Formats: sequence, structure tokens, C-alpha cells
Amino acid sequence: MWLDPYFTQDGLQDLVATILTFAIALAWLRLLDALAARGVIEQRLSRKLIHIGTGPLFVLCWNLFSLAIWARFLAALVPLAITGQFLLVGLGIVKDPAAVQAMSRSGDRREILKGPLYYGVIFVVCTIAFWRHSPIGVLALMIMCGGDGLADIIGRRYGKRPIAAGSWKTWAGSSAMFLGGFVFGFGFLWLFNAFGNFQPAMPLGKTALSCAIISLMAAVVEALPFEDVDNITTTVTAVLLGLVLF
Repeated sequence: MWLDPYFTQDGLQDLVATILTFAIALAWLRLLDALAARGVIEQRLSRKLIHIGTGPLFVLCWNLFSLAIWARFLAALVPLAITGQFLLVGLGIVKDPAAVQAMSRSGDRREILKGPLYYGVIFVVCTIAFWRHSPIGVLALMIMCGGDGLADIIGRRYGKRPIAAGSWKTWAGSSAMFLGGFVFGFGFLWLFNAFGNFQPAMPLGKTALSCAIISLMAAVVEALPFEDVDNITTTVTAVLLGLVLF
């Protein structure tokens, strides 16, 4: 799309788009790695900023690719390669202290094999399964990024009242999950609609209502007392409801 005027060959365009997408994603990751390693931002915050920011940047980069059938697979190479790196670091095969510092809660490299690894796998699957012409993948990924990411930040800083007795999930965190998921989700659907990705164009009123319903249900699922699987459960919930409502 965005690079169409500059290329006559889809293959060359998609190669350039893949390189640019890699560069943007890695620049964001390395920036936060460096800030966390130097103590500019705390470790837990850097982890969540990676969670919140990497996905939207990557999804925006979908618009660099051509209409060729292979474009989605080339785009999926970006999260696949980064997820492969997460796996190697988490297993201790590759030594990357800055990445461990930025993406783990306690500094234990094995934590990368949970949330961060699931995050990458979900992006690979949604990129291939839905791509930019489906609102389902865009919405599900943005709810995972904006909703789940903000839920942790807001919940830990401002959460005073737990959802239930003995639960570490709070009303503040769940509210942030809903609002973050809705803002990121509807915002990106509005953008992609404006870019002409959805044909026919989506009616914004109905889209906003569907986003609100899906974001609410994702927030309910996120509030369940299951640790380290929020990336999976909230995304699956959003996808299943998206298949019904879109």
C-alpha cells in the first residue's frame, strides 16, 4: 500500500517492507532494553512498554506491504524472528542481559518463555490468519497490546480494591483493560478503515459498539485468576467474539 507508488515489483516492495518493519521493531525493543539496563525506567515498566508499543508499530507496518499473497508471510517473519530470539535468550542459549532486564519481572531469563514468548507467537498466528483486510486480527492484537498492557501498569500503581477476595486483579486494572482495549482497538480499526483496508468500509457506530462488547468481555476474561496466560486468553476471546460480531 504505502510503498506501492515507489515499486513496480511486488517482491522487491515486500522485501523492503520486511527490512523496514524489522528495523522499526528492533529499534523500539533496543531503545527500551537500553533504558531499562541504565535504570532510566524500571524493569517492570519497560516490559509493559514493550508489550504496549511493539504490536501497534508492527501492525501499522502491515500497510507497507503489497497485495501479493505472500506479503503476510513475509510480515510474519518479523515477529517469528524476534520470538525465536526470545526463545534462545529464555533457554540461555543466547546471552542478552539487556533483553532479560527489560522483559522479565525479576531478572530471571526463564520468564521470557512465558508472556513475551506467547506474545510473539500470537502475532505470528494473527498476521497469517487475518492480515490487514480483516478487522478481527487488528482488534484482537490491539486489545492484547493496549488493554492487557495498561491493565498491569494501572492496576499495580492505582489498584486498591481487588476484584474478589484473595485476587491480585483489581477494579482499576480491569477498568484500564477495558478502556485501553477499546481505545487501541477502535482507534486502529478507524485508522485501517480510513486507509481503505476494509472493503466495504465499516460503519463506525456499529464498529464502536462491537469493539466495546469485545473489549468488555476480554476484560472479564483478563480478570480471571490465571497467571502468565493473559496474552492467550484475551486474544482468543477477542478473536472468537470478532468472528461473531464482524
